[in-house]
Amino acid sequence: MRPRARGPAVAALALLLAAGCGGPVQHRAATAGDGAGQPAGNSTAPPAGTRQPAAALPPVVDRVRTTDRVVFLTYDDGAERDPRLIGLVRERRLPVSLFLTDSVVGPGYAHFARLRAVGASLQNHTLDHTALRGLPYAGQRAEICGQQRKLTSRFGVRPRLFRPPYGTYDATTLRAAADCGITAVVLWRVSLDGNGELTYAEGPKELKPGDIVSVPSADLPSLSLADRTRRLLEEAGRRGLRVARLEDYLFPE
Repeated sequence: MRPRARGPAVAALALLLAAGCGGPVQHRAATAGDGAGQPAGNSTAPPAGTRQPAAALPPVVDRVRTTDRVVFLTYDDGAERDPRLIGLVRERRLPVSLFLTDSVVGPGYAHFARLRAVGASLQNHTLDHTALRGLPYAGQRAEICGQQRKLTSRFGVRPRLFRPPYGTYDATTLRAAADCGITAVVLWRVSLDGNGELTYAEGPKELKPGDIVSVPSADLPSLSLADRTRRLLEEAGRRGLRVARLEDYLFPE
C-alpha cells in the first residue's frame, strides 16, 4: 500500500534558523510529512571560479504524521547479531532499518548483508559512535561521511538516513549530514529495551500510528534480539498496527 499524502515537515529547519549563530543546541525533532528528505546534494568540489550552493539541511524526525496504521522499526549500532532475526525478518517480511556503526560492527558486516538480502535497509550511525554535538564541522563530517563511504563501498548503495549517536546533534551536525548526502536525520519516540519493554520519550505511553521505534544494542539482554522483536510485533498487533518501511513514508514518490 502506498503511503498517504502528509503535510510538510519544516519544523526542524525553522528551529535551525531561529538558533542563528549561537553555540551548539539540541533541536527538538519534527514530525515528518510530505517534503521530508529532499535530496541534499553532495560534497563534490565545484569548478574553479564558481561558488558551490549550500546543501539543503535534512529534516529531523522522531515520528511520521500518517493516518495509516503503521509503525517503523529501527535497530542501532550492530553489536547484536542474532541469526534468528534474519529468519524473522524474512518470514514476516519486515521492512526494518538498521543504523550501523563501523567500529561496532567490526568483522560482522556479512550478517548485515544477509539481513539486507531479506529486505532490511542499511543506514548510517557514524564510524565510531562519537557524540557529535559540539564537535567542529570537520570532525562531524569525518564521522558521517566516513560511514557513508564504508557502507557504499560494501553494499553499493549510499544511505539516505542518519541517526546521530545518543540522539544528540546540533546545527553543525545537520550541515555535515547534508554535505555527506544524508536526506533525513532519524530519531525516535519509542525505545525497546533489553527486557522487551517499551519506553516512550514523550506523548502517549502506547504505540501510536507513525511511531519510530529504536532498538538499541543492549548489554546482557534478558531476551534475544529476535525475541524482543517478536514481543514488539505482538504489542503492535494488539493495537492493529503493522511495520512499514520508513523510507517509503519519508520519501514518497
